[in-house]
Amino acid sequence: MPRYRLIVEYDGTPYVGWQRQDNGHSVQAALERSVLSLTSETVSIRGAGRTDSGVHAFGQVVHVDLSRIWAPYKLRNALNAHLAMAREKVSVLDVQEVDESFDARFSALRRHYLYRIISRPAPLALEAKRAWWVSKDLDHEAMHAAAQTLVGHHDFTTFRSTHCQAASPMRTLDRLDVTRNGQLIEIRATAQSFLHNQIRSFAGTLKLAGEGKMTPQDVRAALDARDRKECGPVAPPEGLYFLKVDYPDDQPG
Repeated sequence: MPRYRLIVEYDGTPYVGWQRQDNGHSVQAALERSVLSLTSETVSIRGAGRTDSGVHAFGQVVHVDLSRIWAPYKLRNALNAHLAMAREKVSVLDVQEVDESFDARFSALRRHYLYRIISRPAPLALEAKRAWWVSKDLDHEAMHAAAQTLVGHHDFTTFRSTHCQAASPMRTLDRLDVTRNGQLIEIRATAQSFLHNQIRSFAGTLKLAGEGKMTPQDVRAALDARDRKECGPVAPPEGLYFLKVDYPDDQPG
């Protein structure tokens, strides 16, 4: 069966998350229903990573096996037509036919996420459900300095959900940068994989650093404590975006 790699964008607001669930509509189910509507095939679509309810994606990667060969652009356009008819907040940006050895989840080298904070006194209107509104002014340089204490290979017990199902809290964080453009503060994180709620836990803790309530040394001490109670408040889901995924075949040379 031919295998297709899809790059998918979605607004996570109306969904219970990426993964198919019994308690509501998911992004995975939306895509599977669009395939069923188009091809009459019941498929199971695998994604590069799970996102929680309210979390968005610019570049989620998935793969799907179909019974017939499609021209990639025709499959993209047809799926988008069926998604639009179903009024889904999901768009297929790109389709490629790939070898059957490709796996959206297990072939991934790195995953990239973005967390957006808008720091201003007035509440959000156009950006509501698209960013975390923080009414206080935040020092993004202090946030960035604190973030650097988390980069590297560590036990991230402090920064993972108590419901996390990962076998180990050990992860290697390749990047955690904080930048500012006017009222917009962006936190960018890169790793091969992340723990459940890890980035939102980072964002909540770094906000405290931006308010002057935690120093870089405090953040490092929280990491070393390996204690969930030392984590700052978990940031809300609407500020988080799954940016993109790197794969071996994407690398130059």
